[in-house]
Amino acid sequence: METKALNQAVARNSERFPKDFCFRLSTKEVEALNRSQVVTGSQKHRNPRYPPRAFSEQGVAMLSSVLRSKQAAEVNVAIMRAFVRLRRMLATNEELARKVARHDRLITLLFDQVDKLLWSPEPKKKRSIGFTHPKDEE
Repeated sequence: METKALNQAVARNSERFPKDFCFRLSTKEVEALNRSQVVTGSQKHRNPRYPPRAFSEQGVAMLSSVLRSKQAAEVNVAIMRAFVRLRRMLATNEELARKVARHDRLITLLFDQVDKLLWSPEPKKKRSIGFTHPKDEE
């Protein structure tokens, strides 16, 4: 499927693609994208009149209802599987981050307790019983 056909399908069905499903990249994002494709990209596509679109997971799912070719359906399935893998990775990392944070709190508590034991305040000097000459107090 050509990009032109994709853009036409999205434009014809704009009500199916709210801003959280599909949006245009900013100029800064397009520049960053073009910098990363200097070697592989074609020069004629570097300064498009319309910035490229980006689709969220829901937008990709919506594309399947708009695009009808077999190749589009296969690509859509592959993209959806990538989103599922990405979500699993994020969930795993989130769980790992929670465990690390919990261990960090426990380690900090342990170090605080050890510090208290190592740096306990010096015992107060007891006053001596009886008369002490002022010269001896220094």
